[in-house]
Amino acid sequence: MDTAAPSAATATAAGRTRLRLLTCGSVDDGKSTLIGRLLYDIGCLADDHAAALAKDSARGSAGGDLDFALLLDGLEAEREQGITIDVAYRHFASARRAFIVADAPGHEQYTRNMATGASNSELAVILCDARKGVLPQTRRHSCINALLGIKHVVLVVNKMDLVGYDQAVFERIAADYRRFVDKLKFASVAAIPLSARFGDNVARRSVNMPWYEGPAFLELLETLEADPPAEGQPFRMPIQWVNRPNQDFRGYAGTVARGRVRPGDPVAVAHSGVRTRIARIVTAGGDLAEARAGDAVVLVLESEIDASRGDMLAAAEAPPPVTDQFAAHLIWFADEPMLAGRRYIIKAGTKTALASITSVKHRLDIESLGHAAARELHKNDIGLCNISVSEPLALDPYDENRATGSFVLIDRFTNATAGAGMVEFPLRRASNIHRQETDVDKAARAALMHQKPACLWFTGLSGAGKSTIANLTERKLHALGRHTYLLDGDNLRHGLNRDLGFLATDRVENMRRAAEVAKLMIDAGLIVLVALISPFRAERQMARETMGPGEFVEIHVDAPIEICRRRDPKGLYRKADAGGLANFTGIDSPYEPPEDPEVVLRSAERSADDLSNDLVAHLRGRGIL
Repeated sequence: MDTAAPSAATATAAGRTRLRLLTCGSVDDGKSTLIGRLLYDIGCLADDHAAALAKDSARGSAGGDLDFALLLDGLEAEREQGITIDVAYRHFASARRAFIVADAPGHEQYTRNMATGASNSELAVILCDARKGVLPQTRRHSCINALLGIKHVVLVVNKMDLVGYDQAVFERIAADYRRFVDKLKFASVAAIPLSARFGDNVARRSVNMPWYEGPAFLELLETLEADPPAEGQPFRMPIQWVNRPNQDFRGYAGTVARGRVRPGDPVAVAHSGVRTRIARIVTAGGDLAEARAGDAVVLVLESEIDASRGDMLAAAEAPPPVTDQFAAHLIWFADEPMLAGRRYIIKAGTKTALASITSVKHRLDIESLGHAAARELHKNDIGLCNISVSEPLALDPYDENRATGSFVLIDRFTNATAGAGMVEFPLRRASNIHRQETDVDKAARAALMHQKPACLWFTGLSGAGKSTIANLTERKLHALGRHTYLLDGDNLRHGLNRDLGFLATDRVENMRRAAEVAKLMIDAGLIVLVALISPFRAERQMARETMGPGEFVEIHVDAPIEICRRRDPKGLYRKADAGGLANFTGIDSPYEPPEDPEVVLRSAERSADDLSNDLVAHLRGRGIL
């Protein structure tokens, strides 16, 4: 075994170009086997690795042959199941080129891992089993690759040995795939028949398929013309942190995401537009004369500016758009569906903010590549959405720059990555819309009423007693001379919210509108009582954040669903049980009880009048009355 094959690092240093590629496809199509076989055939395995491979293969699933997938399937769970779970990265080099391979998992539930690998790749190698042809996961991965900016695709029809190296099988699969991806506008699409297990058409042409006249897999990788780097584009660098070791030094650390920069170049802080020039480019190894895309550096500026983590330094003459609303393609990863109106954390570069999807323009049909109407996105769906953020972000369109045009959405409660997005274009807000300051403010209105404004938010199952207790509480507050207003869920649906149904997306919007109205009433100085099932914790948290500190009081009117069924004041449970009322909370739509409410009223144990007295006493203790 030749152990002197060059590494990717030494190959790049020797002047060889480097290619980043992703292998993907449906589960068990042979992605890891293909790369493992390629490493073996070009002599990139050290003797001890080759010996370990032979030892592991002897007790594996390859029937005594070398199981090349074991070279990449490093996790114990992957070896036990014979699948790839995480993205495995491998650096290696041939005589002509250096490579960085991201081997992505095939299972549908690991689509997020595949998208991660695609975001940094220039070429996608999409495998399919010659016995199965083009599968839904093959189509999904192709769509994601196109959205993530990959311009070149190689379709590898693997396991040709299992179909007798039949030319007709290969040509049918290749034709099916080309018809499908024609609308995706890849710059190049190549197709190769091979058997990764036996090395047919991997590193060299196969004698078993003399009818195939194209290049072997390795030859294609070595000769593909990759896209040029982003160095010739306008400079961008998100600020990772401000380096201030002493009073005499202030530097802005980050990785250059786009373009190049030199001392003396004019730059601007994207969010504020403040301009200055580069004084120094500092690294651990000394100052640089130039920094390019991919370089991690500390930039020292000629003048003091107000910039911090999350800001972006950009070319002064070509800054990025700064917007609080934009259209984006979104790949949804979470088990819970994406609901328009719900708030998520958005992370774009080094900046984080709150974001909500204001509308889903369409969902991509991965079979036809057509646009399907949708109001929400489910796991592994791809859709075009309008997104609103709590503060302006500096974002380039993704097709101009991957690093500054991409973002992730994070679930605020689990902190899990819920989705990944690619900016399509900013949505310009009308420049003549500004907040109008008024002379009479909330404090002045509240002082006139001699009270502290607050929102009493009653949540619980239908029939728990929310409206009854809220009504009794308002009567008692009114008798005390307090200025109040009761927003009841049913009353809102007769007017303001009459256009909303009971799907999850409608419920989110129902709560958002109620919270906005409650906020206005607090601004008017009132004590507003909101009696609303409000089944989702995320939207109750949104309502809390809409109010000022201490103004939101969450009141859980808690009653077992059996008690609510027996009460059933509106006959809704009977109707839902009979199938005449879909999406009814507690039956076929979930209720998420509060985890830490300010007040719990157990309406199955005490009378509504007693509970309202307890609530009034609680409000006195909080200083609201």
